[in-house]
Amino acid sequence: MQRRTFLKTAAAIIPCAGLHDIVSEYAHAEAPVPATANSLHVVGAGEDRFSRPIAMGFSTMLFKVATNETAGGLFIIEHKNLLNAGPPLHLHIAQEEWFYVVEGRVVFQVGEQRFELGPGESVLAPRNVPHAFAGTGPDPAHMLIAFSPAGKMEACFRDPNGPASPAERVAYFRRYGMEYVGLSPFKKL
Repeated sequence: MQRRTFLKTAAAIIPCAGLHDIVSEYAHAEAPVPATANSLHVVGAGEDRFSRPIAMGFSTMLFKVATNETAGGLFIIEHKNLLNAGPPLHLHIAQEEWFYVVEGRVVFQVGEQRFELGPGESVLAPRNVPHAFAGTGPDPAHMLIAFSPAGKMEACFRDPNGPASPAERVAYFRRYGMEYVGLSPFKKL
């Protein structure tokens, strides 16, 4: 088959097969976002991207890469002063969550596995797999967390009206693309 005949045939088949939209979306997703004066942001050590750190009760959260800076592809936060507590057991329906321990020790449950990580170690919690974490040890931990794609996580952390009661947790988590599974397996009774 000659190259020209092949290209004409492929050009005719792709729209018929509905692949044109898939190819276009893939090409758009892979296209680099142009760097402009408005999109380049340096965030210093110990600083929040918007100069508004968020107190979580068990840590202080700093936004490092905002959702709109990556067209929804990535959201990165930094947990500082992570104490011996953490979020409830939950899962993300459409996102992976990656954890990187900078300082201290952090205990994780991902699926049925429990383990403790130290500085320089990381773990990926795949979508639809229940997970939780908590700082452990005498000193507060320090961790980076990335969500890909970003989903509604930034909006979740910005929401000043978290669930007021245990009964509201299920609806709250669902509003932000997660499923509440249960209390933290590391919660001190």
